Amino acid sequence: MIEKYNVSIREMPTEERPRERLIHYGPASLSNAELIAILLRTGNSERSALGLAEMLLRDCGGLRGLMNANLDTLQVTKGMGPAKSVEIAAAAELGRRLVKVSPTDEPVIRKPDDAANVVMSELRDEQQEVFKALLLDTKNKLLRNLEITRGTLDSSLVHPRDVFKPAVALSAASIIVAHNHPSGDPTPSQEDIQVTSRLVEAGKIMGVEVLDHVVIGHNRWVSLKERGLM
Repeated sequence: MIEKYNVSIREMPTEERPRERLIHYGPASLSNAELIAILLRTGNSERSALGLAEMLLRDCGGLRGLMNANLDTLQVTKGMGPAKSVEIAAAAELGRRLVKVSPTDEPVIRKPDDAANVVMSELRDEQQEVFKALLLDTKNKLLRNLEITRGTLDSSLVHPRDVFKPAVALSAASIIVAHNHPSGDPTPSQEDIQVTSRLVEAGKIMGVEVLDHVVIGHNRWVSLKERGLM
């Protein structure tokens, strides 16, 4: 039987608290109960979040049982109200969906229309300019589709730091940038060309190649690479 855990997380030494341990040592260093405690955030009058997580695992028969538990089953554990149960159920569902994800589900971007297909539905109806970066691995598979900024595109708004910081963090081999023209006309402006040139030069320094800049209009797009503008 699990010993009742009465010490609140705030009373624990900082280096032993689940959140701090995750920050300093990574999620793999935490036990199942510690990871669940982070999701729960708080315990109840009898147990800390960690103690509640330990009891929840016990009542559900371990992690597998917890993953398959419905809301009613989760609330059998004392201290697990509707809000906490919903949070655990949502996390469990994400875990199940992740298992089903195929490594091939993320698109491979080999040509400008591949990039346009990724961002067209997101950008074509925007009423203001949205600048995005598609981060790619060494095989041109999409790692992340990130919104960098919103507003009129100019060199002061799109700073290379904001574009390349996530690229470096995710070890991207290359990027494709894209933005929309709310007017519906995707013809690149002089400002578009200048921003692209600045990013290309920054990419050379950072070791992350800028492959293209795609401008999205109303169901139309233009590749600066194809136009010979970069």
